[in-house]
Amino acid sequence: MTSPAGPPGDGASGRKRLKLLAVTACPTGIAHTYMAAEKLTQAAAELGVDMKVETQGSIGAENVLSDNDVREADGIIIAADKEVDRERFAGKRVLSTGVADGIHKPKELIERVRSAPVQTGTAPAGGAAGGGGGKERSLAYKALMNGVSYMIPFVVVGGLLIAIALALGGHATAEGYAVTPGTFWDHVFQIGVLGFTLMIPILSGYIAYAIGDRPALVPGMIGGFIANTGALYDSKSGAGFIGAIVTGFLAGYLVLWIKKVKVPKVVQPIMPIIVIPIVATTALGLFFIYVIGKPISWVFESLTSWLSGMTGTSAILLGALLGLMIAFDMGGPVNKTAFLFGTGLIASGNYAVMGMCAAAIPVMPLGQGLATVLRRKLYSEQERDTGMAALFMGMFGISEGAIPFAAARPAIVIPANMLGGAVAGAVAGVAGVGDHVPHGGPIVAALGAISGWVWFLIAIAIGTVVTALTTNALIEIKARRGVRLAPAGAAVPEPVLAGVAAGSGGGAGGTAVRTRTGAAPAAAADAEPEVLSGYLTARTVRTELASDTKEAAIREMAEMLAATGNVRDVEELVRVALAREAQGTTGLGESIAIPHAKTDAVARPTVGFARSSEGIEWGALDGTKARLVFMISVPEAAAGDEHLRILALLSRKLMDADFRERLRSAPDGPAVLEVLSEIR
Repeated sequence: MTSPAGPPGDGASGRKRLKLLAVTACPTGIAHTYMAAEKLTQAAAELGVDMKVETQGSIGAENVLSDNDVREADGIIIAADKEVDRERFAGKRVLSTGVADGIHKPKELIERVRSAPVQTGTAPAGGAAGGGGGKERSLAYKALMNGVSYMIPFVVVGGLLIAIALALGGHATAEGYAVTPGTFWDHVFQIGVLGFTLMIPILSGYIAYAIGDRPALVPGMIGGFIANTGALYDSKSGAGFIGAIVTGFLAGYLVLWIKKVKVPKVVQPIMPIIVIPIVATTALGLFFIYVIGKPISWVFESLTSWLSGMTGTSAILLGALLGLMIAFDMGGPVNKTAFLFGTGLIASGNYAVMGMCAAAIPVMPLGQGLATVLRRKLYSEQERDTGMAALFMGMFGISEGAIPFAAARPAIVIPANMLGGAVAGAVAGVAGVGDHVPHGGPIVAALGAISGWVWFLIAIAIGTVVTALTTNALIEIKARRGVRLAPAGAAVPEPVLAGVAAGSGGGAGGTAVRTRTGAAPAAAADAEPEVLSGYLTARTVRTELASDTKEAAIREMAEMLAATGNVRDVEELVRVALAREAQGTTGLGESIAIPHAKTDAVARPTVGFARSSEGIEWGALDGTKARLVFMISVPEAAAGDEHLRILALLSRKLMDADFRERLRSAPDGPAVLEVLSEIR
């Protein structure tokens, strides 16, 4: 148990020295996590405050706060853009804000934590206990990402098991593409189906959990199951992943509201484990069945009637419309309306409508998977892995492989999916493609169930490319707009560094690196100080950049790195580095920028450093121009945590104003290396 919060000491002579704790974390767990930690530590030292900071970075939690630390603390600062467990701080003053405030307003946070609210026994989700003023990611965003991250394994495992079972034991039937009941492959298939059955409740449940904590998990999961079970509200189709998102948020906020209700002390112990889950689950379930479910059923019936009236119209129009519907909600009422409409016409000998649907069905997973292959830098490692699984699922007509992408970026992915689906459906309609079984994807053509199979595959290919290109274009547009329109003081975009493995950046000697004045660094290899484990050498130091724009500076530094012989393709290195900038600026503030790239255009990890006396506009949200620029380049195969430790050391050291000043004023390359050698 922690001691209750009392009036914290002010650090004055003769009084108790203030003891504070802090936790810093950012979505990718790299530079800003450690920059905020260093700034808070420095500010505490200046104010005469004892401070211990726990960093929750990509290499895991470091300097972890112990029970004794918490017991003795007068307050806790949480400077984070992701969820941080607050229950361990019960009874203490807790101030929650964004990681950017930890970097730019450390002294202000130390002052504000003295009057911050006391954390209750159950941590409010999403920073509710923070006392305001922070610039955290929105609660809705973090809740949605929480649900998606837990759902992805179920999608991948379920989808791949189904695909494997269909590939090795499946065959075409009048009811669709299936496996023989009771066989080994049927059992594998059914296990995969269970994964798909669970993924929707998991999505809903963990969205709710991120908002309302443990009491919201049960109503969220049961609500998601209800949303996906159309039979409960007289619909032939459930609400799919869109319904799960709705029930997740409803459950989470309903639990938060119930928590605010005043109850007798005797009831309080059973509120989170009995009362809240039962009340929230019952209320949400009945609300969905009687209020939300009825409109879903009406939409299903109305769309079916509308489609029936469109048979005999333009094939291209009908194909585009069916493709739009198939791609919209991937298993929801709109998707199922189109699918069942096509299925119903097979019995009457009309195979063309199902052919349109079948061409659109695989476009979503294939398109999203292709998007991650075409522009890997736009996606996290987890998204790239999910993309490969989606490609495999798409080949077998499993459209659910695209759900994680649609749930994470609905405003981008759903329109891109619909455009690709419409194109695929329209091409199939014009070409007169026919599907004799109620299933889609290239696997159906391989089994001989498609008439006009060449055009069928062409339709899928065109739709897939349209979806992939549209998705990536929309992501890049959003990224550029976010950098251009981000208000001053907003949460700083976190540089995403993909990996630096141990290796040498090359020794001194060979081709000299020229500065603007023509001077060359002159450090002998045997006397050269080791910088960043040898990643940075005399060859990769430039005391003055000739460039005055970010793009030109990146190119100049890439050419400098190429002097080591470690860069195979300068143009590709520049392209990848600029693509990374499109996701969000690598200008960290404090006149620092750390552009980076992970590409096979680099043979081995290499780090460069350059200065700009005039400063280069890098888009840093504190408004400072970049005068100290580090460029990190690593090969695609680089892996491990070494790069994160190096970047953590670099980020911490660069928060030292004296270190930055000495780095700026070092007269030549050897002097720069000597200053940089202090990074340990």
